[in-house]
Amino acid sequence: MDLTGLGVAMVTPLTQTGKVDFSAVPKIVNHIISGGANYLVLMGTTAETPTLLPAEREQLIHQIITANQNRIPLVLGIGGNDTHGVVKKITATDLEPFEAILSVSPYYNKPSQEGIYHHYKHISLASPKPIIVYNVPSRTASNIEPETFVRIANDCTNVIGIKEASGNFSQIQHLIKNSPKHIQVVSGDDALTLPTILAGAVGSISVLGNAMPDKMALMIALAKEYQVKQAYDLQYQLLDMMTLIFDEGNPTGIKALLESLGLCTKTVRLPLMNASDELIAKIEQTLHQSVL
Repeated sequence: MDLTGLGVAMVTPLTQTGKVDFSAVPKIVNHIISGGANYLVLMGTTAETPTLLPAEREQLIHQIITANQNRIPLVLGIGGNDTHGVVKKITATDLEPFEAILSVSPYYNKPSQEGIYHHYKHISLASPKPIIVYNVPSRTASNIEPETFVRIANDCTNVIGIKEASGNFSQIQHLIKNSPKHIQVVSGDDALTLPTILAGAVGSISVLGNAMPDKMALMIALAKEYQVKQAYDLQYQLLDMMTLIFDEGNPTGIKALLESLGLCTKTVRLPLMNASDELIAKIEQTLHQSVL
């Protein structure tokens, strides 16, 4: 699978009472695709996957597949901190509609680098689809060191890339420099997408892309064409919003922005809280300024 360009980590729309709003799914999918996204990522952190019941998850996946109508590739998030549980989920899931799996590094357990390596080796052996490794130390409490990922990439032939969200630009550069040629490095941090692409990454899996796919896609395209000034002009136009949508957690902020755009409600499920009035006011002010 080609990870070049804009991937979007899609939200799960909810009604004001907290039920999955299946009627909002086509609106969001169409908004993302018409804005120029290259692929969709389902069932990630942004989708509030840990709070979804199995039946909700299954119906939501079906709705997204139907709304997509094979227009852009789909990536399915399957991860966890029980290696054998992840393997079981992979083997039990119908992966035919998906081009790849996004699998987060084990969280809470805080495995060693050797444990992380063997976790992905087991997943690789079980998966019939290409795998994108997801490194997000702020959530998992452990970091995939570049040397560990390079080892995974060399030994697991169906690992095709990494969504890198360490926030450590030095690490990102070492990752890009030392990974095998077939590996695609993707930014997992909206605010670092531009410098990460200029350093050699192929694209981004974005949260802001739910609301502003056109601008994120354009910024990435400009960066890929080395039109640096124009890309940075757009980056600085988006920077305040990139920051605001994470001020009270994800997807709290992006859902507040999506409500301002009329795409879904701001509702999230506990333990997350809906955006505060103060954050909503800042988001709406910044949105108004960005469209002037």
